[in-house]
Amino acid sequence: MRTLFPAPLLSLALFVAWLMLNESASVGHLLLGAGFGVALPWFTRGMREEVPHVRRAGTALALAAVVLADIVRSNVTVARLILGSEHHITPRFVWVPLAIRDPHGIVALATIVTMTPGTLSADITDDRRHLLVHAFDVDDEAAHAALVDDIKARYEAPLIRIFEGNRA
Repeated sequence: MRTLFPAPLLSLALFVAWLMLNESASVGHLLLGAGFGVALPWFTRGMREEVPHVRRAGTALALAAVVLADIVRSNVTVARLILGSEHHITPRFVWVPLAIRDPHGIVALATIVTMTPGTLSADITDDRRHLLVHAFDVDDEAAHAALVDDIKARYEAPLIRIFEGNRA
């Protein structure tokens, strides 16, 4: 089965993404989506250095719920800031020290930060120990510390449990 589906979750994600992008579940799109879901991971299997190992699916589901709630909450916050007076907005770059070492976990963290309105992951140090985040509104050191603490507690700690097991 691994020969046909070297990355089953990627195959499933590609299939679902194809259907969503085309807004159709016609037979043709089902077949094309299935074809892409099988072919792309198969042809690119040599480019993947290692396969991520998700150790705690329950934690991953809980993290997904937290991220979705944070996306909604952040959208409201950013909308209020944009609709208000511009001189109250204070964007800033913030370095977030990383405890997570798994490269898949780091990518997941950077993706979560980027998906959440008001923040954007901008860079990572060569040693993968710090993530540079651009924040839409960080007006003082307390807000800076709160942003770092939120990212580490809400996203990084669960990702460590998901990708690195009991280390967290």
